[in-house]
Amino acid sequence: MRILFAGTPEFAVPSLEVLCDSSHEVIGLLSKPDRPRGRSRKPVWPETKKIAAERGVPVFQPQDLKTPEFEETLKALSPDLIAVVAYGKMLPTAMLDAPPFGCVNVHASLLPSYRGAAPINWAIAKGEKKTGVTIMQIDEEMDTGDILVQKKVQIGDEETAEELSKRLSLEGAQLLLQTIDSIAKDEISPVKQDPAAATYAPLISRKDGRVNWSRNAEEIKNLVRAMTPWPCAHTTLGGKNLKILRALSGPGEGRPGEIVSLRGESLDVATGNGILQILSLQIEGGRKMDAPEFKRGKKDLREGQFMGTSGSSLYPD
Repeated sequence: MRILFAGTPEFAVPSLEVLCDSSHEVIGLLSKPDRPRGRSRKPVWPETKKIAAERGVPVFQPQDLKTPEFEETLKALSPDLIAVVAYGKMLPTAMLDAPPFGCVNVHASLLPSYRGAAPINWAIAKGEKKTGVTIMQIDEEMDTGDILVQKKVQIGDEETAEELSKRLSLEGAQLLLQTIDSIAKDEISPVKQDPAAATYAPLISRKDGRVNWSRNAEEIKNLVRAMTPWPCAHTTLGGKNLKILRALSGPGEGRPGEIVSLRGESLDVATGNGILQILSLQIEGGRKMDAPEFKRGKKDLREGQFMGTSGSSLYPD
């Protein structure tokens, strides 16, 4: 089958590689344009573009998918199927209607749960114990198309969004190939989603990482896991921003945001219910440190001191 692959970030790389190694033909990569980064603002290639260059796959990076020029390009490519993995743009109707076998998408949740741009972050933030991967037929709405295949995956108690993303990208790649093989053999029976069961996972922003110390310790621990590697769970200490990179939850008492213990391997902060045991952190202007190193270096740190109390929009009051 002739496949046009649409994907941009690291999450899409395993799927692109698996399809390139399969019996199918990847006739092109569709990715978002190169992005200027750093002080030099030098354009940086998307991760998928690097793989496509290594594999000799033609790359297309249109700003607009609705131009006559791109429509002509798509017509010339004549794909049998379009496979989408974290592309970052909605496909217009003309693209959805072009390939005879349709357009399929890898989504990192068990649809209809967690439709949207950040299903991994939200599943962890909400304390879910399981999630999964869905291969779905793309329609004109956001993640509402028929379900082709799903696979459930357990979420580790301490697993971060970054770690789960890597795992689901690998699971999704294998599931995508299996699904395309089944489509080619006409062995797929699409299942419609139940709109009444839908939940949503909108794009994460920096404000979503703000820690509300009045929440319980388990919720805040889940926030830390969900916001790794970006934007990181963050608070303030002594007037400086502080990122919490790794933490556990445990029993204990104190006023929300109060540093209650500097002993042991963690920096313990009271919450609305329980203690957040901070294991790794980074203060504004400093580097990442484990808690013991941070405590040794910050001479003015003391028990009874308070961390900021900004509320996180993930847990609205």
